[in-house]
Amino acid sequence: MRRIAVLSLGLALAASPALAAPVESYVTAPGPIGTLKGTMLNPGAGRPVALIIPGSGPTDRDGNNAHGVQGSIYQQLAEALAARGIATVRADKRGMFASAEAVPDANAVTIADYARDVRSWTETIRANLDVPCVWLIGHSEGGLVALVAAKQGGDYCGLVLVATEGRPLGQALREQLKSNPAMAPLLKEADRALTALEAGKHVDTAKMSPALLPLFGPQVQNFAINVLSYDPAKLLAGYAKPVLILQGERDVQISAEDARRLAKADPSAKLVLLPDTNHVLKPVTSADRAANTLTYVDPNLKIEPKVAATIADFITAARTPR
Repeated sequence: MRRIAVLSLGLALAASPALAAPVESYVTAPGPIGTLKGTMLNPGAGRPVALIIPGSGPTDRDGNNAHGVQGSIYQQLAEALAARGIATVRADKRGMFASAEAVPDANAVTIADYARDVRSWTETIRANLDVPCVWLIGHSEGGLVALVAAKQGGDYCGLVLVATEGRPLGQALREQLKSNPAMAPLLKEADRALTALEAGKHVDTAKMSPALLPLFGPQVQNFAINVLSYDPAKLLAGYAKPVLILQGERDVQISAEDARRLAKADPSAKLVLLPDTNHVLKPVTSADRAANTLTYVDPNLKIEPKVAATIADFITAARTPR
């Protein structure tokens, strides 16, 4: 059932469409039980608005998580887009951080649940800013959430899929594990676990290697079964609105082949490959995996400028709706 947005964003908007210093506001939208909370950065009235959908795990609205990823990449992206005239909302996931009261258990969620939250944010933004639609910018797993949200239906201008899997996650995870030399002794065990989860079965972790528990721990298995069931390319096929597929070629988690598979599913989509950009949108000029990984935890390294420039140019040029 269509959710009616009732909570005010409380935004201070510029009276003129001229680009001004962006206004930052703390914003809310209805959640399942409690409120969803986020931050809006608005460069002025009448501007396009995008919702930034975060990647997997305990990732906050700014793009940081408890596993060491730092640098506030979504905050940086929002600031760079605001400088180019694009307003953004970035939000904490249901059950996490400031949105902790939205559900009692942050692990008891599905991709479809996150997609419903996307719709709630979209309806709230539209009601308060009087815009016809909202762009969805999904990063990594957030791209899958954006695809499911689009499939469910809503007032979306189009999709920006950044470092998004182009095939079922199990295939991508196997490739990621094989590419990491440290995981070589655990590949058979990981493959057995993935095969069971792909079949909708839970895995006994009593004797599992501790190194695999972040992926296959009992608390995340229901969500894993759900997310492994999706094929992103199939979700994108037939989508009728503008789509940008943006992929860094130094990404050691998602490959350019994933991006190409998405583009094949939607021949009208715009595909952009950035040669020296990694999964967390940072510039990387070396093929050294260790150097790539170090960028994840460097809070002082800025995101690759071409990321925001490409997104802003696409949104500005796109016809809305198509």
